[in-house]
Amino acid sequence: MKEITYTIKDEQGIHARPAGELVKAAAAYPCKVTISKDGKEVDAKRILGVMGLGVKCGQEIVLKTDGDQEEEAIAALGKFLEEKL
Repeated sequence: MKEITYTIKDEQGIHARPAGELVKAAAAYPCKVTISKDGKEVDAKRILGVMGLGVKCGQEIVLKTDGDQEEEAIAALGKFLEEKL
């Protein structure tokens, strides 16, 4: 299992557009991908789960990958977070 912690820098937080892009990026990998905030963990491949976290600017999230291609997934998703959020 691989894990990264990231603080959201986008002033709108994780809103609909980047949430959809994050879900699409996570779905490109066969491993399990989860995102959590304040102890609540959801499947990062499901838009309603990601949106349901209600992540705002300045809040910290933890992204985890587990399984086949977890290394590639965490690297790509970490880069996505840096560029988009």
